[in-house]
Amino acid sequence: MSSDQFDSALDLLRRLPPHSTAANLNRICALAPDLTEELLSSVDQPLQTRQCKKTKRDYLLCDYNRDGDSYRSPWSNEFYPEVEDAEMPSERVRKMEVRMGEAVEVYRELYYEGGISSVYFWDLDDGFAGVILLKKTTPKSNSEGGWDSIHVFEAIDRARNAHYKLTSTVILRLSTGNEALGDMDLSGNMTRQVEQDMPVQDDGSHIVNVGKLVEDMELKMRNLLQEVYFGKAKDIVGDLRSVQPLTEANKDKASHQEMINSMKR
Repeated sequence: MSSDQFDSALDLLRRLPPHSTAANLNRICALAPDLTEELLSSVDQPLQTRQCKKTKRDYLLCDYNRDGDSYRSPWSNEFYPEVEDAEMPSERVRKMEVRMGEAVEVYRELYYEGGISSVYFWDLDDGFAGVILLKKTTPKSNSEGGWDSIHVFEAIDRARNAHYKLTSTVILRLSTGNEALGDMDLSGNMTRQVEQDMPVQDDGSHIVNVGKLVEDMELKMRNLLQEVYFGKAKDIVGDLRSVQPLTEANKDKASHQEMINSMKR
């Protein structure tokens, strides 16, 4: 695999419609199979769901719970299809994974009022890392929407403190259409990163610290989307399309100019 091919593939995906990222990624992987592993681990795409065969509960798929073509369920801690000699989290990290999963479920119900969440942890030489996934979609109709949150973090132990590095990505999709207004599609993604040292007393402190970082980051990103991105889109559409008839707009403009001229006399 050449770095030029990889950079070109990433550049191409950035220029294609965000709502078609998954389909375009599959096409590029079919054309250049050598890029598959690197692209799957580097490109954020809407999260897919699968049902755990043992618990019958839905969970989310990502590169962090994947081994080949198999995915690990956070509910049963088993890969489907089965994988021999699969890398599994240690007993300590698995216990924290379960506790964080329970906490994220409560958070999801309070903030999202539904949807699906999954948490996956794995061991590091000097700590542990993990990913927290959240997904909410609207029922299919004339108007559709979807929100995917991907929070990847590292926790490095340092005596009584831990150094946390969080990288968060939000993928948003909105579409609507009817005969009167036509079709509208607004989609994209945003990535932000933060690093912070926080005190740690036991493993329970990691759950609280990571949860606080994720909650604060999601709040900041939601505000950015609402105030900056949607606000800017609204301003642009408002400048392109006038709700007021053109004749009335010209009348108001003429009256305004007449008033200015009278003030100059």
